[in-house]
Amino acid sequence: MASLNIEPNIARPDDFYQALIDTHRDLSGEESQLLNAKLILLLANHIGDVDVLCQAMARARDGIRPAPTKVPR
Repeated sequence: MASLNIEPNIARPDDFYQALIDTHRDLSGEESQLLNAKLILLLANHIGDVDVLCQAMARARDGIRPAPTKVPR
């Protein structure tokens, strides 16, 4: 099973951050949320590994609110 890389891995992080901010410039809150959703799906498709994606989702949610308990069917 592949594991999520959480070490710094962006060659030019300041350039990336600026590009991300620029991409959101002049968008409404709703448009910005849509852009984020589309970006997440594009990057998830690029990664392609469901185990890594699940690790990333769990890590991103960590400390925000406990995940809901799965109800057996």
